[in-house]
Amino acid sequence: MNGRPLAIPWAAEHIPAIVEAWQLGTETGNAIAKILFGDYNPSGKLPMTFPRSVGQCPIYYNHYNTGRPGPNADVVWSHYIDESNQPLYPFGFGLSYTTFQYKNLDIDSTNPKKIKVSVDIKNTGNLAGEEVAQLYIDHITASVVRPVKELKGFQKIMLNAGETKSVVFELTNAETGFYNNSGEYITEPGEMDIMVGTNSQDLLTIKTILK
Repeated sequence: MNGRPLAIPWAAEHIPAIVEAWQLGTETGNAIAKILFGDYNPSGKLPMTFPRSVGQCPIYYNHYNTGRPGPNADVVWSHYIDESNQPLYPFGFGLSYTTFQYKNLDIDSTNPKKIKVSVDIKNTGNLAGEEVAQLYIDHITASVVRPVKELKGFQKIMLNAGETKSVVFELTNAETGFYNNSGEYITEPGEMDIMVGTNSQDLLTIKTILK
C-alpha cells in the first residue's frame, strides 16, 4: 500500500505475487481479500511507471526521442553498466488470473479524419477476465518533436476463457493533432506508428501515412 511508484526489485524477484493496493480507504481489507482468495479476478493497470532503481528516476513511457541509436538494454549513455534501461513495471502494466493474446492489428484509413484501428484479443487462460487494451501513437515526421509514445485510447472488455473479441479504436484529428511552436493546434500529414497492447511496453505496431 503506497501513494507513489516504488523501487522494489528484490520483491519483484523473490515474491511470486504482488498486489498494488494504493490507498483504497475503509473497504481496503475486503477488496484485497477478494483478490488474494480468488473471489475476484483483478484487471487494474498501473497509471505510472515503476523504476528498477531510484537512479532511474524520472522514468516514463512518453519521453522524447534522444536521437541516439537503440534500442539498447544497457544505459551506456548515462554511464551505468550494471542496470537495465527498461522499467521494472511499465505504464499500463497489470496482471490477472488469466492471460490474453493480441493479434491481427489492422487499420482502415479510408477516411483520414477518422482512422479505425482494430485488434483481436483472445483470453488464453482458463478463467473469465477483463482486459484493458491500450492504443499509443508516435507521429514520426511531425514538424514538432513528439514523444515516442502517446496514449490515445483504451478500452476494457470482458472475455470468457478461450473467447476472442475484436476491439476497434477511432483516431480523429483530436488524437492525431498537436500544438505547434505558435501555440496552434494542427494536424499534419506524414508517417505514424500506431501501437496497441496490454501495456506501454508489450505492443503490436503498424505503420500508416496520415494524409
